[in-house]
Amino acid sequence: MSMTDPIADFLTRLRNAAKAQHHDVTIPSSKLKRDLARILKEQGYIEAYEVLPPGADNPGERITVTLKYTNERRPVITGIQRVSRPGQRSYVDHAHIPRVQGGMGTAIISTSRGVMTGHEARALGVGGEVVAKVW
Repeated sequence: MSMTDPIADFLTRLRNAAKAQHHDVTIPSSKLKRDLARILKEQGYIEAYEVLPPGADNPGERITVTLKYTNERRPVITGIQRVSRPGQRSYVDHAHIPRVQGGMGTAIISTSRGVMTGHEARALGVGGEVVAKVW
């Protein structure tokens, strides 16, 4: 299977692992995925993440995300959505950064100054590509 959208794959694996109540999930790593994981951790959506070096059975770096659950064992991530995708990129200027769930969620934006939350991008006055929304 050729991977046309590794970020959608990353988000889907997180979504599925959370639904199945897995403790963690390991996904092939990339710089953007590491940035996504960093933001999810900063925003409190995941417990932790770790970048694993290439192993004997795995040629590339991998990233292990430790999922976070409420006391009732509900996943903290209730929704995660890919916005910009190959073939349908979604770029916004800082005035049009989407608010997710009335400000309760997080938009993840890839800007010229790096990957950040919609909130940070708005504060810095930079726009960019809306990678995903999480709530």
